[in-house]
Amino acid sequence: MPEPVDSLTAPFPDSTLLLAARRLSIAPMMGWTDRHCRVFHRLLAPGALLYTEMVTTGAVLHGAADRLLAFDPREGPVALQLGGSEPAELAQAVEIAASWPYVEFNLNVGCPSDRVQSGRFGACLMAEPERVADCVAAMRAATDRPVTVKCRIGIDDSDEETFLDAFVDTVAAAGCDVFIVHARKAWLSGISPKANREIPPLRHARVRRLKQRRPDLVIVLNGGLTDPLAAATELAHVDGVMIGREAYQNPWSLAAFTRALLDPSHEAPERGMIVAAMRDYAGEAVAEGTPVRALARHMLGLYNGVRGARAWRRELSSAMHAVGAGPSILVPLGEGGEATSRPEPATAAA
Repeated sequence: MPEPVDSLTAPFPDSTLLLAARRLSIAPMMGWTDRHCRVFHRLLAPGALLYTEMVTTGAVLHGAADRLLAFDPREGPVALQLGGSEPAELAQAVEIAASWPYVEFNLNVGCPSDRVQSGRFGACLMAEPERVADCVAAMRAATDRPVTVKCRIGIDDSDEETFLDAFVDTVAAAGCDVFIVHARKAWLSGISPKANREIPPLRHARVRRLKQRRPDLVIVLNGGLTDPLAAATELAHVDGVMIGREAYQNPWSLAAFTRALLDPSHEAPERGMIVAAMRDYAGEAVAEGTPVRALARHMLGLYNGVRGARAWRRELSSAMHAVGAGPSILVPLGEGGEATSRPEPATAAA
């Protein structure tokens, strides 16, 4: 399996390299962006900044930190997203997590789920900007690595203009200079988190205005970005884009996003080579006790759009749940599909 890009992982990228990596990042997604998913995504997007799933402070402080926080160097650069609302606990969690080479510690102030709200963290914290500022200050005091915030443009019926500006100004005053902004309001009651993925509408222009008003801050746009060339045009207005569900559901798109946002000369390996690399990785993981389905599940969308993809996905899904399934189930789609497996060319916008 290929090693990670040395300049981004040894041991931490400097501020210039990290800023470049922020041009393309993959969102933290609960139940999705675990360590196996990140190995897979790294093969497709060599220079992107990857994020963990959200890890709560309680899990770090009272759970199995090794299991929760350890990751393979091949995944790097990786940022850790934390969920919490108590400054002292967040500081402790950062101190513990500093044993692993995370390049950034990110505070989740954007998730609207009921479970997250019941723990008094996620998007509901946007209603308490001073508390978020205190959390950021405590985290920064516990590390010399960047501390960042992922938030929404607002919550419930708040005014998007005044609310977001006031929130960012308050948190920035505590030393946070990187904000990843999901360009949709979070509704804390009345609709489900699933519905909140589609309503209210995305407001990418609102995030652009934030960057225009605060050019001193690093602003990364998140939400609904599915087209690589369209995403590249956003770099004229913001410092980076974060891709979420598109990266997971259509992982091959990451090759085109890499071409458009990071490296116009990037040539992705054929999908068959990606499968072979994941089979090698699966050999290591299975030898350590990990069921092959834990990593195969992230690969189901790899051949989307290629003739035979449905049958390949069906066969893999069935095989990975079979008793005794091992790395050998990871077999590339036949040569007939590989003829159309390279991404369409994409070049970075000016």
